[in-house]
Amino acid sequence: MLSGLTPLTLNAQYEHVQSKIHNFIENSTTRTGLWSVSVRDTLGNHLLEINSDHLIRPASNTKLLTSAAILDGLGSDFTFRTYIYGDGILQDSTWIGDIHIAGSGDPSIDGEFYEDDPFFAFNSLIDQIREFGINRIEGNLYGNESLFDDIPYPRGWEWDDLSYYYAPEISALSFNRNCVDLVVEARGRAGDTPSISWFPFDTDYVTFVNEQLITPANIRFNESYRRILGTNTILLRSTLPAGHRDTESLSVHDPALYFIDTFRKQAEKKGVQWIGELIPDRDLRNWDDFVVIGVHESKPLGELIKRLNRNSDNFYTEMLTKALAAYSLKTEGTSETGIELIYNFLEDHQIPEERVRLRDASGMAGANLLKTYDLSLFLQNMMKKSWFDAYLDSFAVAGDSGTLSHRFIGSPLQGNMQAKTGFVSGVRSLSGYMTTQDGNTIIFSIITNNFVTRVATVDRVHTSILETLYREL
Repeated sequence: MLSGLTPLTLNAQYEHVQSKIHNFIENSTTRTGLWSVSVRDTLGNHLLEINSDHLIRPASNTKLLTSAAILDGLGSDFTFRTYIYGDGILQDSTWIGDIHIAGSGDPSIDGEFYEDDPFFAFNSLIDQIREFGINRIEGNLYGNESLFDDIPYPRGWEWDDLSYYYAPEISALSFNRNCVDLVVEARGRAGDTPSISWFPFDTDYVTFVNEQLITPANIRFNESYRRILGTNTILLRSTLPAGHRDTESLSVHDPALYFIDTFRKQAEKKGVQWIGELIPDRDLRNWDDFVVIGVHESKPLGELIKRLNRNSDNFYTEMLTKALAAYSLKTEGTSETGIELIYNFLEDHQIPEERVRLRDASGMAGANLLKTYDLSLFLQNMMKKSWFDAYLDSFAVAGDSGTLSHRFIGSPLQGNMQAKTGFVSGVRSLSGYMTTQDGNTIIFSIITNNFVTRVATVDRVHTSILETLYREL
């Protein structure tokens, strides 16, 4: 972890270090790509740079801007509260009337913060239904998602990503990242069909068309999963070598319906009988007119934000961006309004709109652009914020956690660098904070665009640059 955020005084090594970095790039097969590097001390002094004033695609380094704006707008102690409301009367142990679950925009109704128990929030709410005295419900179950707009994706996401966990639909009422978790096992012989199972409880909310094939054990695994857009029919066409096991989280359509369908199934498993329809709902309602039956409160935002930077979670990012708009402005949460608030935050921190472009908040959109000059200065500015500790704690630690858990192991950077990774086709980025060999703290941003080599080749050059900074600054 970082310690001793002390300023680094520029010294005579600057030109020598810059020359080394140039040589690393020029002597690699990635030299034809666009490289941008910016390094600062904690006072904001620019120590060295390469093409730092070029607009460049940042990939998931976009989340560094987004997460800071969300923390600043909502506060690290902010929590989501998901309520169950009743519209009816209790007779004996039967609720006669409708039940409403009001989506709060909480992205964390999954197992991430609850000891890997995806049903933690559901079970808590169901227990509260039972404690209210309800064992049977005769009425419809509404899933209200009116806090957010009805546009499921931000601008710029590509259609062939939309079947997977990293590009799910966004809804104010969401469960398990709006995905089902598929397990495929090639237990039979070559020519047989692999077996499948999925969470939650092999739900019939989705339909899997299993056209997969087991191949001989020496044949490579070839993944092919595709949800027919606008439906919950998922085509499975992978080929798996005998004995292979694959897991994949796949997105669902109509998350609010998925939420209430799963919730009612789980309630019935826990002994609550239910008669009525399942109804996704976008009506604005005055919840003061309803009876509060239960509430689930999320972990604080300072914890949730770790999913953005440490784990580079697009779903959490886009959910929290809409929530930023909804709760800051007391209006319908939209991606566009959330991004406008991010722009305003950047403007207040020396990044005017003409120096940055955001199409989404998570970095999946290929049209996102920024400059490493601005990103490194932005990271230096964030050190002055009251919530900086939560921000820094959300970064991955080299060789230890998140997207850096398997990188830099055995390197002097291990444990001495907290950073945010980024990757989309043709883009590799890494920005953050480093404690150098001499105990100085530096701020860096390294982004490579337009390369056609393997990502591992780019990563090796990034490592050479960073280890040089570690030794010589």
